[in-house]
Amino acid sequence: MQIERHVRLFRNGRCQAIRIPKEFELEGNEAIIRKDGSRLIIEPVKKKSLRSLLAGWEPLADSLPDIDDPPIEIEEIF
Repeated sequence: MQIERHVRLFRNGRCQAIRIPKEFELEGNEAIIRKDGSRLIIEPVKKKSLRSLLAGWEPLADSLPDIDDPPIEIEEIF
C-alpha cells in the first residue's frame, strides 16, 4: 500500500519548497531531483563504499621513485 500525504508548497527565497513529512524522510544530506512529465521524483544520493570507489580507479602506470635517504633507525633517535 502506498502512503500519500497532502503537503503545501511555499517559497524559500527564489526557490519553491515543500516540507517533507517524517514518514517520507530520506537518509543522508543530499538528494537527486528529476522531473518526469508533471511528476517530481526525489531520490537519496547513495554513497559509494570505499571498496567500490577504489575498484573504479585505474592502476598507477608510474612506479614510485627510489629513496636515497633511508629512514632513521630507532637507536639513532635516543
